[in-house]
Amino acid sequence: MGQRVSTFSKRHGYVQEKEITIREDAPEGLRCLIIDIAEEDLDISPSSIRPIICRVLNKSPDQSNWSNYPNIDQEIRWLIESCEWHKVYDIIERMYAYLIKTDQPSIDDTPKADIFQNEINDYFLENGIGWKMVTGQIEMRGAEAFEKSMKSAQEQLESNVQYSTASKELHEAIADLSLRPLVDTTGAIQHAMASLECVAREVSGERTLTLGKILERQKISIPRPLDSAIEKAWGYASEHGRHLQEGRNPEFEEAELIVGICASVGNYLVKKYQQLNIKA
Repeated sequence: MGQRVSTFSKRHGYVQEKEITIREDAPEGLRCLIIDIAEEDLDISPSSIRPIICRVLNKSPDQSNWSNYPNIDQEIRWLIESCEWHKVYDIIERMYAYLIKTDQPSIDDTPKADIFQNEINDYFLENGIGWKMVTGQIEMRGAEAFEKSMKSAQEQLESNVQYSTASKELHEAIADLSLRPLVDTTGAIQHAMASLECVAREVSGERTLTLGKILERQKISIPRPLDSAIEKAWGYASEHGRHLQEGRNPEFEEAELIVGICASVGNYLVKKYQQLNIKA
């Protein structure tokens, strides 16, 4: 049975997040890591890994390879090293699903699927890869401030049933930013603004008004001049997300900014009006 390794860097807080420089690529180190985690940390044999990789790549196992080491091990490493970058992330997701489906025994009371996911996410952070793994699904990852904002907003919305639609819209915005090969920036903006609109309608009680009208009529309390900034963001979203013009697709960074703003403002409004209701 493999043993979980508590490294010096992790124990003493020296692991740092690198600036995101990689999205549409799968570095050689990541490709090797998948096999290393499975074999060394989780005690998954090469003969068990091979069907997973072959299924993703639509390849037939080499029937002349019988022994786990070195034959099948070399085969699976060659397969993953030579495949297209996006297939590597498919393999990661399929490996997680395998660990869940086969109910692999835990190590130190930690499920093997969680160990695998944590190791993959650590690699993403330390090597500037703009993806993250959430319950077995690869999603777009932003900078640290963006991630903290999104996590806080999602936790707030998911913990309150009245904001279930807002939570769903925010999740859809992230999903649109995660699409490849073409990111749906307009969809991300639309869903992010829809999420904020749902929150604004709920806290203001004006469930038939648009976010623009709610802001215009000052139905929600946002300190000045931040309220003007939100109105301008709404105007930008209306122009680039709702009424798209030919040749004016928003850039990824612009869509990410709008999603982050909507998440932060929605989070602020939920917390603020919860406090007001408690005091009332």
